[in-house]
Amino acid sequence: MALKLDDKLVVGISSRALFDLEEENTIYEREGLKAYSEYQIEHENEVLKPGTAFPLIKALHKLNADSRHLTEIIVMSRNSADTSLRIFNSIEHYGLNISRAALSGGGQIAPYLNAFRTDLFLSANEEDVQEAINVNIAAGIICSHTNLPLDPNKEIEQIRIAFDGDAVIFSDESERIYQEHGLKAFAEHEHKNAQKPLPEGPFAKLLKTLSIVQQQFPEETVPIRTALVTARNAPAHERVVRTLRAWNIRIDEAFFLGGIDKSEVLKAFGANIFFDDQTLHTDPASRLVPAARVPYKMQQ
Repeated sequence: MALKLDDKLVVGISSRALFDLEEENTIYEREGLKAYSEYQIEHENEVLKPGTAFPLIKALHKLNADSRHLTEIIVMSRNSADTSLRIFNSIEHYGLNISRAALSGGGQIAPYLNAFRTDLFLSANEEDVQEAINVNIAAGIICSHTNLPLDPNKEIEQIRIAFDGDAVIFSDESERIYQEHGLKAFAEHEHKNAQKPLPEGPFAKLLKTLSIVQQQFPEETVPIRTALVTARNAPAHERVVRTLRAWNIRIDEAFFLGGIDKSEVLKAFGANIFFDDQTLHTDPASRLVPAARVPYKMQQ
């Protein structure tokens, strides 16, 4: 019987998001594909160091304990089959139960995301993430930072995922008003539309899927905790609260910061990943917690 992915949390992960491949990527950019391929084959028995998204992926596998199969992790990479052995050798070394892959051999990843029923795609390749967002897949560009400590042996007891609001969970409608017309126009628009739910953004479906996963566990043992970390403050918070209520979505914690730096709040929350649309927030946050930038959907 074929494995069905429709009822699972499917996460597509690129090799550079899962492992530290910055040196190898530099070889590719400076010397080309042939040099990169030769290097990977020559070093295919050398274990790669964990990348920014490694702890999150490892923790997601724990959701499949007790005969449950709630998540499916799929390596989605522009590598060819020939250059992928080092990646799978490293996966085996760390005991990750990842057996499926989409290796496009330099081609685009986006055409395969819906085929695998992907709920979330994480990559260090901005073009791939942009294409994913354009086809309505929740996706983030992993922000690598050398000072971020990554312990492959550390066990995460509860997965903690933090989201920005506008242009991430919600559409960028209100964000564009702020950028084009300023704070006063934004505040007036949100006050006027406080009773009207915000349109869905690229991560709305993912948040709903996570809420479904959460509901399958007793309240005291829920393995995922979510947080909204937004630059909004009162009175613009009302529309957010009413929107989540209208969607019947569970959000565990909410922080309306009104311009306060998000980094320390994210550290206190213990985020295993943070999604935001602005480098203004992802760059400082990535020094303390894993972070990913969500690009704006390009108008077709």
